[in-house]
Amino acid sequence: MPPLFALTACSAFVIFLLRLEHWRSPNVSKALWIPAIWFTYTSSKALGVWFKTGRGMELGSPLDRVFLIILLCICLVILSRRKFNWAKAIKKNPWPILIIFYMLISVIWSGMPAISFRRWIREIIAIPIAFVVLSEKDPRLALQSIFRRAIYVLIPFSIVLIKYFPEFGRTYNRWSGEVQWDGVAYQKNGLTLLCVFSIIFFVWTFIQSREKKEQAAAKYMGYLDILLLLLSLYLLGGPRHTLKYSVSSSLSLIIGLLTLAGFLWGKKRGKIIRAASIKIIMIIIIIYGTITPFLGKLAIFDISSYFGRDKTLTGRTDGVWAVLIPYALRKPILGHGFGSFWTTSMRELTSSDAHNGYLDAILNLGILGLILIAFYLFSCFSKAIKFMASEFYWGTLFICYLIMVLIHNIAESPIHGFTGILSAVILFFYIVTNRIGEIAKEETSVSG
Repeated sequence: MPPLFALTACSAFVIFLLRLEHWRSPNVSKALWIPAIWFTYTSSKALGVWFKTGRGMELGSPLDRVFLIILLCICLVILSRRKFNWAKAIKKNPWPILIIFYMLISVIWSGMPAISFRRWIREIIAIPIAFVVLSEKDPRLALQSIFRRAIYVLIPFSIVLIKYFPEFGRTYNRWSGEVQWDGVAYQKNGLTLLCVFSIIFFVWTFIQSREKKEQAAAKYMGYLDILLLLLSLYLLGGPRHTLKYSVSSSLSLIIGLLTLAGFLWGKKRGKIIRAASIKIIMIIIIIYGTITPFLGKLAIFDISSYFGRDKTLTGRTDGVWAVLIPYALRKPILGHGFGSFWTTSMRELTSSDAHNGYLDAILNLGILGLILIAFYLFSCFSKAIKFMASEFYWGTLFICYLIMVLIHNIAESPIHGFTGILSAVILFFYIVTNRIGEIAKEETSVSG
């Protein structure tokens, strides 16, 4: 098939899917396109990469800055017209605000304050974006619509780029020379994380629809979602079509599915999984993930051999962590300042990130910043547990993504801010859970 024809056909298919999503979610506002566009943007390559307008790691891309500023301005206009109560929203969601504020304060001791501040602006945009979702009439429909729109765009175009435009959709490992699938994502791990997010979302959607006996507006909608699920599984396997292609993402997917199955099993048998038990598990995972790079290996048990990896975890222990640990120990409490550590020279020296989200947090924000992020994640969990009382399925999905983030953070860096795909998902859930709970209680009282 000629590449141009494949791109045209894919574009037509994506437009059809988006129109279908509009039909499926008639009660969401047109303003929801702004969070959907932002979420799609933050889950893929930056505009500067697509249009080659970037000026290097430190200077960034003027096109991306203009784009994000426009989105921010539109968000503020939307919230102003809706008479959004900022004080109430901030009071109910203190941890993201506190982390954002600490990121701003860390610019003071950053070695590159101007660059740090620009990167901070990129993070703070996530808050008003999430507030737009919160201000929707029904945030449940809004979240589903945002997730579907992003998946409907990103998964099909990833297939086309990999197959017909390899200069955009493929890269080669800098150490082994092995071909990697990037698709629309910035790197291999970005694409596999997108696939994991999509798979969990679709599986959860099928289960929720079946349990609540919801009927789609058209029968073929379910078949199209199955198609997108299969395409996500195909991309997750990479060029070799194996789940060993990205161990971190595959393991996160397995843990996510087991978590989902565990909660459903408990619900059917009337057994409630204790919140204290899950919180202890979260603490253990965070501590385990934090000490792993300092030990230079997977502590207690090493599962790398089961996934066809050597004990260096594909070069992480000696090529990445061994280089970065001395930098972390130089400024362990406050870190090097948000957004100031990863420069062009540092990436050329070791890697594009720390391949451990906990270490990345220490490098940027120090142990103090890592503690703030940990408390934010615990607060997310507390909200999710309360959420389950009124919206069991939504609360379960929230917890699944939380556990997946903690696991994925051990060997990758999916959350040390708010602009990654899973970190954005967690932020959305954190912001809207109270509102969804209120809506669910109102619906229960009316039906009763």
